[in-house]
Amino acid sequence: MTVRFEDALTRGGKLVYTCVGTSMLPMLRQRRDLVIIEKNVGRLKKYDVPLYRRDSGQYVLHRIVKVHADSYVLCGDNQWRREYGITDGQIIGVLTAFVRDGREISVTDKQYRLYVRLWCGLFWPRAAFLWCASMPVGVKRRWRQARERQSRGKGI
Repeated sequence: MTVRFEDALTRGGKLVYTCVGTSMLPMLRQRRDLVIIEKNVGRLKKYDVPLYRRDSGQYVLHRIVKVHADSYVLCGDNQWRREYGITDGQIIGVLTAFVRDGREISVTDKQYRLYVRLWCGLFWPRAAFLWCASMPVGVKRRWRQARERQSRGKGI
């Protein structure tokens, strides 16, 4: 039996789990850092990190980069593509702290807040770098697919 994050938050008011995925690097390291999520009260603000559920059912923890009247724009710290149209109804909770190497770091910590300002302030240079870094993977994949199509066409 699997427990949904929503149920765990409703029961305990706080959710602590090991993060999975690389979208929030370098802040959160996959399978090494713990995240502490609490039920949010009211509207979130820019730079908050909500845990939300996509329409597909996938749980995601990304940073708010823009607040609209009825939705949010979110992006992972290690991503360059933004996700639009996330509503309050999809948000389950918000990151209040994380644990790295046994030390709990609150989102109100001065060093954390400095990291957020610097990291988000450098979005466009980071986005350009990440986009360029992802290009060789896509080019290689298309080249391999073209070779496979060509070899099937020759009857090999």
